[in-house]
Amino acid sequence: MSQRTPPLPSESAPAQSPPFEAAVKRLTEIVQLLERGDLPLEDSLRLFEEGVKLSRASQQRLDAAEKRVERLLAVDDQGQPKTASFATDAAPGEDDEEERPEF
Repeated sequence: MSQRTPPLPSESAPAQSPPFEAAVKRLTEIVQLLERGDLPLEDSLRLFEEGVKLSRASQQRLDAAEKRVERLLAVDDQGQPKTASFATDAAPGEDDEEERPEF
């Protein structure tokens, strides 16, 4: 019975990390594969390396999201909301005044 080896990261894979949810899903797969303990050492090391990279990228995204939430919820000494601008993912020109909804 031949065992199917999980896909390993290729040397030519793009440096950009996958979306957060995809990274967490892949991390879960990697953990399950490594916990089985039936992979050759080199495959295990490659998967472990991939997992470490995904984990670090995911943690950076979580840290950035936490900072954004903290800025959005910040209050001053009088309990008034603090306002500050911060970078968004909008492309240049997408944040023009005329495209914003009025409240």
